[in-house]
Amino acid sequence: MTMRIAIAGATGRMGRMLIETVLGAEDAELVGALDVVGSPGVGRDAGEFLGRTTGIKVTDSFDIALQNAQYLIDFTRPEGTLAHALACTKLGVKMVIGTTGLDAAAQLDIRQAADNTAIVFAPNMSVGVNVTLKLLETAARILAQGYDIEIIEAHHRHKVDAPSGTALKMGEVVANALGRDLSKVAIYGREGVTGERDPSTIGFATVRGGDIVGDHTVLFAGIGERIEITHRAASRLTYAHGSLRACRFLADKPKGLFDMQDVLGLR
Repeated sequence: MTMRIAIAGATGRMGRMLIETVLGAEDAELVGALDVVGSPGVGRDAGEFLGRTTGIKVTDSFDIALQNAQYLIDFTRPEGTLAHALACTKLGVKMVIGTTGLDAAAQLDIRQAADNTAIVFAPNMSVGVNVTLKLLETAARILAQGYDIEIIEAHHRHKVDAPSGTALKMGEVVANALGRDLSKVAIYGREGVTGERDPSTIGFATVRGGDIVGDHTVLFAGIGERIEITHRAASRLTYAHGSLRACRFLADKPKGLFDMQDVLGLR
């Protein structure tokens, strides 16, 4: 059965990658392209950047973008994602959300939206990243004593939130495996005379520059050795393929909140 998919943020970098991926998938059809009011792309064909005519115009209207959609894939900004979630619950459209930077209140809104429609919400849709999360869970349990933990992430100069949602998820997975509360042990910056490192903490370091798609390393630093678990994304294509996999997972789900660990059967 063909999945009828709309894309939010259709003229952005990730939106265009999603459109290209949907157009190339045998089991998917692009039926909507949504962007913000005032975007110069509104009114243009969604495939124009590929030199293709799809017949789908980029629109700033939720009703138009979602009128034929079964799924909305959303990698936009928190305020946009919350508005899209509200529209999807009203129209019965399922969602795949890769937006990062949502605070606790926004995440609660997403959970409430999932009472009325099916949602996959994950900070990273990459299959490789989600396998990495599983590896980190195992490593953290084994290296629970005698190892200091640092998370280093790097992204392109345009990314607006820090640390990345993926880095925070990695920290959450590690903290949970160690029986710690990330909100109490996370260190997001160091400057000046900080004193000796508290061994219970989990440090984060952020790099922003150039066109880095996404690099994440979790460092377990012991005495005489260190273990590094790293994932590097060379293209946003990995996020797009994971998003389609999430749509396929939702096909028989009427409602509920899921993540990529559910999609990949890693629970």
